[in-house]
Formats: sequence, C-alpha cells, structure tokens
Amino acid sequence: MLITERLTMLSFIIPAHNEERLIAQTIRSLHDAATAIGEPYEIIVADDASTDVTASIAAAGGARVVSVSFRQISAARNAGAAAAQGDMLVFVDADTRVTAAVVGAAVRAMREGAVGGGSRARFEGRVPFYGRIMAWAWLEIIQPLTRVAAGCFIFCTRSSFEAAGGFDPSLYAAEDVILSRRLGRLGRFVIVREEVVTSGRSLRSNSGFEFLRLAVNFVWRGPGFFTTRRGPWYGPRNDPDIPTE
Repeated sequence: MLITERLTMLSFIIPAHNEERLIAQTIRSLHDAATAIGEPYEIIVADDASTDVTASIAAAGGARVVSVSFRQISAARNAGAAAAQGDMLVFVDADTRVTAAVVGAAVRAMREGAVGGGSRARFEGRVPFYGRIMAWAWLEIIQPLTRVAAGCFIFCTRSSFEAAGGFDPSLYAAEDVILSRRLGRLGRFVIVREEVVTSGRSLRSNSGFEFLRLAVNFVWRGPGFFTTRRGPWYGPRNDPDIPTE
C-alpha cells in the first residue's frame, strides 16, 4: 500500500454553539476512542459565541477551547483547524458520538493514502417518518453515489485540508459537501463502513417541508443559496426529547 506521508497525531475539532446538553458525551466518546486505538490526540472545541456553559463543560472534559464569535460553522471549523497541532484532522459535531472502530478506520484510511473521507451515520432517538426515509436515501443511495461526507464526521490530513483551502468561509451550510468535493479532486476520498451516532434533534424540531425546501434550493441554486444564515441550523433549538432546564 502506498503511504504518502507519515501521520502521527489526531486532532479532533468540534464546532459548538450552545451545546451544553450534549457536548460532554461527545468529548467523552473521543477520549475513549483515541485511547482504545492507542493514538496520540487532542480535542479542540471551537466555541462560537455560546451564551451557555458549553466552554466550561468542554474544558472540564479535557478539551482545549478556542473562543470565536462568527456564528458560522465553516469559520468555526477553520478556527479549530488553525489551532490544531495534529497532522490528521477529524471534524466531529458537538451532538455526535464516535467509536474506536470508526476513528480507527479513519486513521487507517489516511495512513494508506486517502486524502480524507467520512463515515456512515445513524440518528439517535425518535426520528419522524420523513427523517427515516431521508436517512435511508442518504446512506443507501446518495452517499455511495456522491462519495460526500456528512458534516457530523469528516476527516482529512492536514496537508490535504490546507491544499483544499479548508471549509469555504462564505458558506453557512453545505460546507461539508464542498470540502468533500475539493478533497476528492486532490486524491482518494473514502467513506468508511463504520458509523457514528448523531442526534436526530433537527429532524424532530423541523418539518420535512423545511428540509425539502432547503434541498431543492441547494440543487437549483447551488452552494450560493447558503451564503446567508438559512435553515434550522441557525434558529432556536426546540428538541422535545432533550429536557430544558
């Protein structure tokens, strides 16, 4: 197998805005996974203008917190990457749990020459009927055909990330799609079979019509549709399955 560069350290990067309810379990899963596979690692939380205790929870969990005020996920991800010291970057959403199997698969892929990739993902908790259809279509049709990583878990070597220009700073969403395409033009981009578990809160809190509207506009108008804050990612969260305090 061709190994293009010597890769020695993992940097997990978590963009976060008001994630006090879920970020602790995400950080804990990263510690457990990296320890299980015996890899040197760090965890960086790019805390993007949180008004809750996300930053203090992250720090207490052993993460290094980088405070930014963008309210834009692309910029937060890039800020985390700029602060990272590792040569393997793994971007994980604050509501996503990983396993040793999926992190190990990502590391093997990069050490075997892949520029980057993603994984399969399943939603946690109650998911409405339209969400189950969307998840099936993504896993069984769209992702295998497009080789695009879901933003909840996307990995790449630092050199490839820099060559691709990082996440597009003009976008407020679909930044994972664009980075996947850019990385794919640089070399082998893989979707590993192992999966992560991510929250189904967006599906529970928003209608199928809203997601259909966003998808149609993205297909019709391209990434430019997301150069402003559109969609449920930037609105107030109202997840009935996560108790409020």
